[in-house]
Amino acid sequence: MTDFIQLESGTSESQISAVEYQRYNSLKNGLRGIQSPNLDPLSTLGIEARNDTERRHYAELWVKQEYERTEKELKFQREVDAAWKRLMPNMLPVNMGNAAGIAHDSGGRLALFVREADCQRCDARLSAVLADKRPVDIYLVDSEGSDQKLRNWAQQHRIPAEQVRERRITLNHDAGRWMRYGNGIMPVLLQQGESGWHIAAF
Repeated sequence: MTDFIQLESGTSESQISAVEYQRYNSLKNGLRGIQSPNLDPLSTLGIEARNDTERRHYAELWVKQEYERTEKELKFQREVDAAWKRLMPNMLPVNMGNAAGIAHDSGGRLALFVREADCQRCDARLSAVLADKRPVDIYLVDSEGSDQKLRNWAQQHRIPAEQVRERRITLNHDAGRWMRYGNGIMPVLLQQGESGWHIAAF
């Protein structure tokens, strides 16, 4: 019987065999570990895949894992939003800095992660960013990869079409970036600086 190592998502679909985990440890102790010291097992095995079949296999496992992680985070965030409404119904968000709410603005490009379903704070953050007239990449975390859903959301929220054509605003599917860079905060605004992306406001 083949032994399996359980990865974070908790389902059999996201398991790797003991042999694969051994290879991961070997890669981690080599050049890949130096180049990417904190890389997870699936990403490590996928990047260092020995053929296209392996690369596709690990990519599919990675997507399943990230989907499950995102679903759990979304469920928890909905409970957090509901708790705010129950416990602090009269509290308004504090807005420091410029119109987008950035207290320490480096002037770098912005990335805004929002969701369509039941998120008044997302709409408020979006309005502040648009009012600030800054270049921004908008990611809809629950678009489910549907271009039509993304377009409908943009029309409903009156995203300026001319700014989209000029690429001052881009509309994007999340594809796991929110979990990787936004720490599961919803909504969250990132800003690009000299050392990469950092959380600027939420």
